Amino acid sequence: MGERFDRVLVWFRRDLRDEDHAALSRALHDARAVYCAFVFDTDILEALPDRADRRVEFIWRSVAALDAALTARGGGLIVRVGRAAEVIPALAQALACDAVFANRDYEPAALARDAQVKAALESVGRSFHLFRDQVIVDPEEVRSASGRPYQVFTPFSRAWLKRLDEAHLSPQPVAVRAARLAPPPRREMPSLEALGFSPTDLLALGVAPGMDGARATWDAFRQRLADYDRLRDRPDLDATSHLSVHLRFGTISVRELVRYALQAGGGAQAWLAELIWREFFQMILFFHPQVVNHAFRAEFDGLPWPGTDADFARWCEGRTGYPLVDAGMRQLRATGFMHNRVRMVVASFLSKHLLVDWRRGERHFARWLLDYELASNNGNWQWAASTGCDAQPWFRIFNPVAQSRRYDPEGRYIRRWVPELSRVPAPAIHAPWEMSPLAQEASGCRIGRDYPAPCVDHGHARERALAWFRAHRHADGG
Repeated sequence: MGERFDRVLVWFRRDLRDEDHAALSRALHDARAVYCAFVFDTDILEALPDRADRRVEFIWRSVAALDAALTARGGGLIVRVGRAAEVIPALAQALACDAVFANRDYEPAALARDAQVKAALESVGRSFHLFRDQVIVDPEEVRSASGRPYQVFTPFSRAWLKRLDEAHLSPQPVAVRAARLAPPPRREMPSLEALGFSPTDLLALGVAPGMDGARATWDAFRQRLADYDRLRDRPDLDATSHLSVHLRFGTISVRELVRYALQAGGGAQAWLAELIWREFFQMILFFHPQVVNHAFRAEFDGLPWPGTDADFARWCEGRTGYPLVDAGMRQLRATGFMHNRVRMVVASFLSKHLLVDWRRGERHFARWLLDYELASNNGNWQWAASTGCDAQPWFRIFNPVAQSRRYDPEGRYIRRWVPELSRVPAPAIHAPWEMSPLAQEASGCRIGRDYPAPCVDHGHARERALAWFRAHRHADGG
């Protein structure tokens, strides 16, 4: 950039940390005085359906932790409530800041908000500068030989890895020079209640917000990382990172995680692929914002999904009669989390077994997931429903019983979330309707009384889905 500024306002958004932070690092390098701010954006808060939202509490606690960290550095966080598109330009003017620095966001609504902020700042002679921080490689940087964005993951992943250089992976220093971080004019950290929300069970669930929570989660996962490729699909084991919520809200730097994975090798390479999937879906959303409400694959847009409201309700409530599906859906409601393998199974079940529009499932996840991120949630749902980016499209239909037997062999995950099946022996727990009436009584689980019978037959549902997709694909010229 090369410019020098007297005063800069750093606007924190989904980057709630004071280390390895691109915008903060650049501001400390380029300005004499640096103010820091966070806005509880009412455009976002007012759209949330629940007043007890774990994500709001996670953000609120992480913002408080960030304020404490910045205060320890001699500064602090200016916290405001309102429409960010209006609050930030007004705050920059009130503080006589020459510029606003922030880290880039790639979601359509965020891009529109940032365009408003840029226009408002420039109208009064102030500038707006955005930096790459949320991803390792900006979407525009990875293109095919023809110059077009990739649409399939594997070639994107190869090109992404080739594109990496020191500039993408280097930590962003935030060492504070004398008189650089400016303390806020006054301290205003609103309570959850003042924001219109109430405390949740977040801490009771063992979720640790903020940078300290991210660090503890990362330290614990590093001890398991060598076995990640072997155990990651087992929902009955604690084998995944639990870092998705910290990546979502930026309480840890993705640069640090990718650097470690590249150096670690072995089982870490499978985890690195998951981080690249995250960037792939960010790229897809950036270049194809229509995917928020439409199928990525045009031939499957506007399909007349025949699934019923009753089908959708059974799936949401975890009473489909398929134990792995029901366990996942109940875990989601109870904790705001669902194991990734189970997410794929339940998404496939809704869209392929029940033929319910994938958008309904995507919005249900958006309501309940603590780690909800538009790009990944939308991308994975469209992948599962075969309407999105996928080299093996509509004929992939997960068998929930086979998945259960393979990845939860003893039924521990199922027993935890479907207690009606707690006494069912392991061989039978994956398809309890196959037990004899006598065995059902002995296990305290009579199908149709204590636990529902399967709402569909897998074999029949599979054939129906294949025929339905095939017919509509051909009808639309696919």
